[in-house]
Amino acid sequence: MTKLTGSQVVAQTLKNYGVEYVAGIPGHGIWTLTDAFLEEDSKLKFIQVFHEQSAVHLADGFYRVSGKPMAAVTSIGAGASNTVIGMATAFTDSTSVMLITGGPPTHMRGHGLLQELERYTDNDFPKVAEAVSKRHWVSNRVEDLSFIMHRAWSSMTTGRPGPVHIEIPMDVQAESADVSLHPLQERVPVGKAFPDPTAIAAAADVLKDAQRPVMVIGGGVITGEAWNEVKALAQAWQIPVVTTWNGKSGFPEDHPLFAGSVGQTGTMCGNTMASQADVLIAVGCRFTDWSSSSYAKGVTFAIPPSRLIHIDIDPHEIGKNYPVTVGICADAKHALAQLLSALGGETADRPDYMKTLKQAQDQWEEKLSSRRDSNRFPFTSQRPLGALRKIFPRNTIVVVGSGNTQGAVKQTFPVYEPRTHLTSGGFSSMGWAVPAAIGAKLAAPNQPVVCILGDGDFLMTSQEIAICATNNIPVVFMIQNNAGYMSIRGGQRKQTSRHIGTEFNKPNGEPYSPDYKALGEAFGLKSWRVERAEDLEPILQQALDCNEPVLIEIPTDRDAAGPWVPGWWDFPIPDYITDERQEEYRTLRQSEQHL
Repeated sequence: MTKLTGSQVVAQTLKNYGVEYVAGIPGHGIWTLTDAFLEEDSKLKFIQVFHEQSAVHLADGFYRVSGKPMAAVTSIGAGASNTVIGMATAFTDSTSVMLITGGPPTHMRGHGLLQELERYTDNDFPKVAEAVSKRHWVSNRVEDLSFIMHRAWSSMTTGRPGPVHIEIPMDVQAESADVSLHPLQERVPVGKAFPDPTAIAAAADVLKDAQRPVMVIGGGVITGEAWNEVKALAQAWQIPVVTTWNGKSGFPEDHPLFAGSVGQTGTMCGNTMASQADVLIAVGCRFTDWSSSSYAKGVTFAIPPSRLIHIDIDPHEIGKNYPVTVGICADAKHALAQLLSALGGETADRPDYMKTLKQAQDQWEEKLSSRRDSNRFPFTSQRPLGALRKIFPRNTIVVVGSGNTQGAVKQTFPVYEPRTHLTSGGFSSMGWAVPAAIGAKLAAPNQPVVCILGDGDFLMTSQEIAICATNNIPVVFMIQNNAGYMSIRGGQRKQTSRHIGTEFNKPNGEPYSPDYKALGEAFGLKSWRVERAEDLEPILQQALDCNEPVLIEIPTDRDAAGPWVPGWWDFPIPDYITDERQEEYRTLRQSEQHL
């Protein structure tokens, strides 16, 4: 045993567990903890952020690229509360982040300590964190911390990953005790969850009978590193592959079997193939409303009559939204490998089905090219994406904001390698992309990282570009400026033919926009504003070549800003709207299969 303070226990344990970075703001509630990061036995690289939310987003982006967790630390009160959106994003998308916050000293709880929530229950912040954490702990003694640290690590990284929260009171950080640090290899379960052989055999029987199979891959394919097994099964059995938000990059998009993405802002090809499948193999996919067109039968999926083989690490997801023919609770990589083995080396030849797929791909490409290859200025959302794909290398990591940009990238920007497309999928958090891109670059310093986002999204965490200047982190920030929240405006117009609170305008109605080029330069980034369509590619080439933090403002047409919407989203129409939209809504709602 060694006499250590609570802060030393935490800092040394993080270092022992292989944590490379800690991000945060060292408020008074964690002064003792952050001081421990300066000691020789626990020296850790500290990334100073400018909003606590961004510390969690940064750690989230780091994990999505590396598969390794990092820590975020914040003070008590406002600092801790600012992390909620970051934790909710990581929780919804099943990514591993360790958040450590300070807490009121144990002898001061309930007395109205500065920044304490205590009017309902003493020290109430842990209840706030509970809803957005896979698990959370409050340490009351230094002696507890070694145990808590490995329990938190185990919870965060095993089974379905997720963020965890640990609150450490200020006195527990400062006090010392005789403790033993617990080696991780002795405390964390080793190995993956293998599938039930009976379920695998049943799935193989279903697949052997399939005439029009489709594989739906979600974020679980990335987390489970199952991309090789997806490709092997698809190729052997001639199965078209479609992706959800977080499944994008789990299958190379220049492969002949890639059918596109699915859902409300999926692709026509992806939705068509998935809706007409007689067998669907869903892997690491939870069938959200956006990826399933709000479950309207035949828009994205039709289950039944399609038979569903659903593979997921979390039994909570199997059968939740659609009935399964075979449910397999297991690690995605091993489940797919076992399924391929159970098929006994057989293969399928589906020439007519492949012709159908190729026709759907060609039809989508024809539609896509009309916006992607357009030279109108200000640009469509798609045109800069086509240019970026031509100029930046195959292994470029794109980190994508929410809204129109999120859907346009999903449809238009092909990715080819795992972990090269990151987006705040299920929670679709604005403000996520900028810090997440910085985390992604820390995780992959030898790959180009481009953050693609709208101006409304950028403004929520724009200050974090300063991290790139203070740490020399060469991220390219590509701002598609359409002076407003245009995805929200588009939804409002579609539902009610009018809009409110979505355009950034001056009093006279002219569009308002900050000077983003000047803003980037003020923060210390090399910056451009594209002034003509023909300048786009040269500027992108310069951004790639300079290998330093870069900001590019790209004027984007307000009325040509968004992705196509080949799917559907259940958004109730107000009763005072009495035209054909009301009947369309009722018809599609009545077809929803999730109930």
